[in-house]
Amino acid sequence: MTRQDVFAAAVLASWPFNALAQPAASPPKPIMPPSIRLATLQDLPAMVALLIQDAEARRSLDPVLWRVAVDASTRIEGAAGAALNGSQASARELWFVAEHGDRIVGVTHAMLVPVPSIYDGAAGSPGLLLDDCFISSDAPPGIADALLVATEVALIAAGAPRLIASCPAAGRLRPLYERHGYEPVTLYMAKHHLSPASLPPNVRKAGANDVPGIVKRSAEHRRTLARINPRFWRIHPEADSRFGTWMRRSLTFADRDMLVSVEAGGVHGYVIAQPIAPLLVPAAHEVTTIGVVDDFYDEDFAHVSALSAGASSSTNLLIAAEGAFARRAIDCALVVCPAGWSSKISLLEQRDYRTAKLWMLRR
Repeated sequence: MTRQDVFAAAVLASWPFNALAQPAASPPKPIMPPSIRLATLQDLPAMVALLIQDAEARRSLDPVLWRVAVDASTRIEGAAGAALNGSQASARELWFVAEHGDRIVGVTHAMLVPVPSIYDGAAGSPGLLLDDCFISSDAPPGIADALLVATEVALIAAGAPRLIASCPAAGRLRPLYERHGYEPVTLYMAKHHLSPASLPPNVRKAGANDVPGIVKRSAEHRRTLARINPRFWRIHPEADSRFGTWMRRSLTFADRDMLVSVEAGGVHGYVIAQPIAPLLVPAAHEVTTIGVVDDFYDEDFAHVSALSAGASSSTNLLIAAEGAFARRAIDCALVVCPAGWSSKISLLEQRDYRTAKLWMLRR
């Protein structure tokens, strides 16, 4: 699908919002409808200015997690400019702008995201509205909705079977997404000021001999995810072998720590503390001080609604992951947690994690 095709789809999406006119009973007034279109390189200065405002607003919610880079403007210009460059542009990544009068008053950033190999991607790549979507505070009413709908239509036209929106938990766009049928599916729970503690009891670095036990626990993890939200987590039939291959490869990576909790000689739980993916952090922010925990499972929270008494194994795994981050000069951890997994959320809250951002799935 060409960018022209995407643009045509987006224009169709914007038509309902050309009718932002007064009710029929009101005297007719001239109205300048919003122009929703694909961004171009000529829009880059205005986009950078808006996205700096966006970054500052995000930093105000959590100054430690969302540190703004000294060269934030340059980073934004480089990231967005590469996507807008005609020779590098891809239909998998989209930037839209809302223009009112002669000003850019809103921007959305979206893409088709690959499905991890352990999940079934036969239906196609989902469409993701990234965190760096922003509407100016003085934008006329209706523009946020028009821009969102145009972006959604473009993603669907590009083949997205499902739509996801990413935003801060207390961000300004969350009510917009909720109004359009999005609801939290994944929580990103943050904790600051990590301690470089030594390994707790019964926790050690993982080795090749632990991979079968990790795969077994991962299979339990995936079955639980599929029960929580089968529309979002569709398990690939070869997930176990694929995950095992990835775990053996991950053991060779120097940028992460793989840890297991052991009881009665077997793997009771596992955690991987690793660098955060750029997909999760807008270009304006520093990423070197943020670590992410995505692969984390323990029998302590095998029951979705009830955490096991004491939860010592899972707690010790978290302590070990935090220590691993701290020793790498990472002072903020983001743990990925399904919104419907109450026992896991409870464990994280007991360790002073709080929800910082969301992935929201459109119903």
